[in-house]
Amino acid sequence: MEDAAHDSGRSAPDNIFLVGMMGAGKTSVGRMLARDLGKQFYDSDHYIEARTGVKIPVIFELEGETGFRAREASAIEELTALHGIVLATGGGAVLSEANRRLLRAHGVVVYLRASVNELWHRTRHDRNRPLLQTADPFARFTELYTQRDPLYREAAHVVIDSGSQSLRALVLKLRAKLAQLPGGAAPEPAQGAGAT
Repeated sequence: MEDAAHDSGRSAPDNIFLVGMMGAGKTSVGRMLARDLGKQFYDSDHYIEARTGVKIPVIFELEGETGFRAREASAIEELTALHGIVLATGGGAVLSEANRRLLRAHGVVVYLRASVNELWHRTRHDRNRPLLQTADPFARFTELYTQRDPLYREAAHVVIDSGSQSLRALVLKLRAKLAQLPGGAAPEPAQGAGAT
């Protein structure tokens, strides 16, 4: 049962995995979507924090990004083995080819996309973003976006703009897109869709 959407008819896929930059709304959207669909919600960063007993910035401080990414890969492997879940992944989860492969193989991957300026506006005051603790956080953020956007697109079955709209409107739009997916098999990736 490795099909991304093995339910028949217009029901939601078994697993839905949300990818995108920090500030894209993965956790908020995921929580509401899971509630609407009667699925269990997970956030991979929260999962890692619960298992280690410390916050993500502390892991970065003690183990560096490499140590954190190893923990993240382990969490993604465990979480993608579950069924009937909505998972909000960390912004850098797609950096690993193995993570991208697992996400695509075990669910429908949704890229919550927004512009650099929108995302920056949402995250600029958040002190829990270790990768932005630099002399020029906006330049770093733009660099991360440029690096990751193609990987989000490569991983995604669905790309949806999470720009200026209410959370409810976004979740309804996403549910409509998910209902249009063919049952029984994962659709082809949306690599070419609106590539920048």
